Amino acid sequence: MRGKIDQILEYVLSVLLGLMVLNVLWQVTSRFLLNDPSAFTDELSRYLLIWVGLLGAAYASGKGMHVAIELLERALSERQKRIQQLAIQAIVIVFAFLVLIVGGIRLVDISFDLGQTSSAMQIPLGYVYLALPLSGLLIAYYAVSDFFNLLKKN
Repeated sequence: MRGKIDQILEYVLSVLLGLMVLNVLWQVTSRFLLNDPSAFTDELSRYLLIWVGLLGAAYASGKGMHVAIELLERALSERQKRIQQLAIQAIVIVFAFLVLIVGGIRLVDISFDLGQTSSAMQIPLGYVYLALPLSGLLIAYYAVSDFFNLLKKN
């Protein structure tokens, strides 16, 4: 299942990044070549960047490509390294659940309840904020999977 999620994330991230490139290209073209700047492109690129950043963080987390300080790890025994890695995964799970999932769902809910819309595109901001709980679910899934894989190693 993890491989399938990785494939879907790779595809979604590629599409979002491609849309962002096309959007910025249109923004530059309309502003400097046509002298008629497009009203929505700045806002759309900002929202696409949010989605790419958060989903990209989830993808990097799943691939183990996140930033890590390995100074302490070098001084630890194999058993201590495993305990440290389990603790790190547990902290990631708690953070992803409390901050990204619970906090993200509350933000999305409040945004929809208040009827907040974007200024140029007039779309509900709750859709933009959905990137938080979605990336939180993915990060939590990857961390739980890694946690249990570490437990299986003896």
